[in-house]
Amino acid sequence: MVDNLHRRQPEDKRFINLNESWEVSYWTQALGVTEAKLRQAVAAVGSGTAKVRAHLGK
Repeated sequence: MVDNLHRRQPEDKRFINLNESWEVSYWTQALGVTEAKLRQAVAAVGSGTAKVRAHLGK
């Protein structure tokens, strides 16, 4: 399957994929955090968006 290079949002917003640079950019903007903070949050609580939001107080 070929990646769609024009994606603007994750297919599944329940999880944060740190392996895609465009998705990291999306989540840093959506959550108002730096990439480092996002990566720390995912490392601490996993990739579930609800858990990351709670961890970040968002």
